[in-house]
Amino acid sequence: IDTPGHEAFSKMRGRGAQAAEIALLIVAATEGIKPQTKESIEVLRSTVTPFIVVLTKADLPTKNSEKVKQELMKEQIMLEEYGGDTPLIEVSAKSGLNIKELLDLILLMFDMHKSEDYTEKISENASLKAIVIEAKLDPRAGAKATVVIKNGSIRPRDEVATDGQIFKVRTLLDDKGKQ
Repeated sequence: IDTPGHEAFSKMRGRGAQAAEIALLIVAATEGIKPQTKESIEVLRSTVTPFIVVLTKADLPTKNSEKVKQELMKEQIMLEEYGGDTPLIEVSAKSGLNIKELLDLILLMFDMHKSEDYTEKISENASLKAIVIEAKLDPRAGAKATVVIKNGSIRPRDEVATDGQIFKVRTLLDDKGKQ
């Protein structure tokens, strides 16, 4: 879940960390740690979500990776290259630098952190457990929500409850907008 760095999105970042199996802590190699980066680190710590530090803009001549690494260490992020357990990778969306390696690292982290019975715990027949990432009122369609389902299943006409309110599911769309 990509969230803007603005302070107004802090609740969304928190819900995103609850929904995630693995997080990417994105830091611009040209800018370093910002207040929203520190907030994201605290969210990741509080949810005990494993994460990868991703330094972006690694192709720019103004990058200062060593400075950013030192800032991360000041935030008690123990990077693998310094004997810790948090991986760091430098990438560039523009040039494609290390994008394939980042995808491989995500898969490796997932394999390392999933529990032995991870897939056995997930079941369509279990009670629905989901996290609402975003909700809004559409003037034409009514209430809409973006939801990550952690366990169980949901179908049109099901009733769901959240924050003491009960809602009926009218339509479901996947991440590609298909019913």
